[in-house]
Amino acid sequence: MTAPADRDFGSFVATARSRGRLVVQPRMGFGSRARMRVGLERTRQAEGVTAGTITLDSYTRVGDFAAARAAVAQNLPLNGYPLLAHGAEATRALLDGVQDETFPVQVRHGSARPQALFAELIAAGLHATEGGPVSYCLPYSRTPLRESVRHWAESCELLASAGGPDTVPHLESFGGCMLGQLCPPGLLVALSVLEGLFFAQHGLRCVSLSYAQQTSVEQDAEALAALHRLASEELPHDVRWHSVLYAYMGLYPDTARGAQRLLQSAARLAVRAGAARLIVKTAAEAHRIPTIAENVAALELAARTAEHSRPDGPRPPPAESEGTVYAEARALVHAVRELHPDLGTALVRAFDRGLLDVPFCLHPDNQGRTRSRIDDRGQLCWSATGGLPLPHTAGLPDAPAMTAAGLLDSLTFVRRAYDS
Repeated sequence: MTAPADRDFGSFVATARSRGRLVVQPRMGFGSRARMRVGLERTRQAEGVTAGTITLDSYTRVGDFAAARAAVAQNLPLNGYPLLAHGAEATRALLDGVQDETFPVQVRHGSARPQALFAELIAAGLHATEGGPVSYCLPYSRTPLRESVRHWAESCELLASAGGPDTVPHLESFGGCMLGQLCPPGLLVALSVLEGLFFAQHGLRCVSLSYAQQTSVEQDAEALAALHRLASEELPHDVRWHSVLYAYMGLYPDTARGAQRLLQSAARLAVRAGAARLIVKTAAEAHRIPTIAENVAALELAARTAEHSRPDGPRPPPAESEGTVYAEARALVHAVRELHPDLGTALVRAFDRGLLDVPFCLHPDNQGRTRSRIDDRGQLCWSATGGLPLPHTAGLPDAPAMTAAGLLDSLTFVRRAYDS
């Protein structure tokens, strides 16, 4: 069977954006090929401009392919699609008649060692995926950062080499989603841009940069404006890119109404701030893995909300990009780039020296000297900056030490706000 035509993920998104449409996409993955196909078909048929997702299972993500194969053989439930266990030929058959130039499919995984995954998805006729040497290492593994950088360099080059006249491979940075919550936006923007630069250095010419919805709509709009400006300044001119917003990735509201309100807020933010794509979450997020129907309902709610949020007249000016978020992100990116011309080497040195340091991240290669808090405006800010080369470090207000109760209060801030 020939590979299903996926054409160009980036061009699909760019075309939708040129028409004023937001691309909405689920985080969907099932162990059964039959159910995975139904999920993709229902996503394709959903109201709105949709892209498909194949999210891989945990065994495959960590490289335990034997366990994934055993689960498939015994028909055991999995929390995602076991790409290598099913094999490229079976995945091609799954995609046949579903994936085409009007409906691209992206593979989402979570691996710090993704070479085998990249080789398999390419063999299956897929050319869009996501992650990054930092964003798929520090939150999800104990793999040394230096090793992750090497694995990701090889994987980027493998993906870049798979392009052709009809297909431009696409790679999305997960850097704007570090730990999902409580990471100040300046660091999220910097990490996303740095991973985009890493991808470009290893041959990719079509990328996307992520940002995860946080605690304040105004701060998030500023962060997306900063991301757009910094990407325009830093990425090579021959690299096409767009931004992707993730609906809130922390503790989701307990109530269906609260979850719907939070997703609607994300869709309005995406339109207002000029994001090209939105990764949705469902009303079931706080309780279990969502069903296909729940994923489709979330896609359609987001698409309707985005459509109703489109301005009738000229688009309003973007949010301010000269503020704190841009200043912090620019300072971090420039400090890292000055360490070494090779981005992988620079990233390793930056974490080793504390020039990059993710709050509440327990990975051994993260110094863990930074902390964040939610201020009285509901915005994320630094309470301890460690060795971060931030432009306003000397002016940090005194902040009480984070307690267990304070951390729990911060983690539930968004849930309580939207459930109330």
